[in-house]
Amino acid sequence: MTADVSLQSLLERVRVIEPVLRRHSAQAENQRRLSSEATDAMRKQGLFRLWKPRSLGGLELDPSTAFALFEEVSRIDSAAGWNLQLSCGADPFLAWFPDQGARETFADPGAILGGAFFPPRQAITVKGGYRVSGRTPFTSGAHHCTQFLGLAQVYDGDRPRLGADGNPVSIITSCPASDVGILDTWHTMGMRGTGSHDTVMEDVFVPEHRVALLVPRTRSAADFEGPLYRYTAWVSIAALATPALGIARAALDDLLELGGKKSPAYLVKPLKERAPVQAALGEAEATLGAARAYLHEAAREFWDRACRGEYIDRPAKIKLQLAGTHAALAAAKVVDLVYRVVGTTGIRQEHRFERHFRDVHTIMHHGYIAPGRYESVGQLMFGVPVEWPFYSI
Repeated sequence: MTADVSLQSLLERVRVIEPVLRRHSAQAENQRRLSSEATDAMRKQGLFRLWKPRSLGGLELDPSTAFALFEEVSRIDSAAGWNLQLSCGADPFLAWFPDQGARETFADPGAILGGAFFPPRQAITVKGGYRVSGRTPFTSGAHHCTQFLGLAQVYDGDRPRLGADGNPVSIITSCPASDVGILDTWHTMGMRGTGSHDTVMEDVFVPEHRVALLVPRTRSAADFEGPLYRYTAWVSIAALATPALGIARAALDDLLELGGKKSPAYLVKPLKERAPVQAALGEAEATLGAARAYLHEAAREFWDRACRGEYIDRPAKIKLQLAGTHAALAAAKVVDLVYRVVGTTGIRQEHRFERHFRDVHTIMHHGYIAPGRYESVGQLMFGVPVEWPFYSI
């Protein structure tokens, strides 16, 4: 892969692996983890390099282009799209790290990052680094990650160390998969194929160069000086909504295919000739288009400023947060509109409608894009104390 690629050429790479993703989708659902075949197909096409630095063999794609790819993979298979965007979304966090730690994490050209941040683990200071212990749920793609990022609070004895602001000192850690255990805990309504199991670290030594303070960032590691990384964490947060958009598009595609084949029980007209179905299709298409446009607008709006060397400010963070949350909720509305008009086809496992329903409603509960984030934005706008801590990074 070179950095000189177009969206169209990358979409062609997705077309190449589409049969593999579709063929193994049911297996991922049954086994509650993405298949090795699907992961390897995406890796061989370079899709896990979308947000890696160019100097380390990546593409450093602008956010909107990457969002379109995440959506397209998710349209084909929701679990593959989710794991892809989450792994790519981990890459920008290496901008906080010392140069040695970032380069070491990406030493393997085929590296796949993963991890989860809550609840934070416990880190004890030792010579040359930290001893880290703790258990973290929702680690998507855990079985295929080669490197794990995680959040930990530094402890002095049995108490968390407090910073100058009175809050616990938090660090991001990077460690190889061999240091992390996987617990079989992923039993869920939707997104079953993501393999988002709990991961555990037990007194694992993490050297200083693989540790970074989670603080507001106004500079980046040497390989992370491009405009993408001046979004700090916010490009990754907004990307969480893209699989939901892909699922919504898949639901609309499936409705269009079903429309000419099915007539409701005891009736003559096919679905496509029925006014309620036509209205639902039109409303769903407009809802999806508006949500997608807002998300991509929010991603692009800051790009020119980032290219001029600016780091993301609060208004841009607010817009990305609103756009991400709105996109996830709008995608759920689209799927609901479709689900209501497909009749009993929507409850049969041989059709994808029931999976679309389960998956999109699972995604909308992710803490970073859940409905509660509207509240945290409202707190910012009113100037009252904000409970959500990530607006400072």
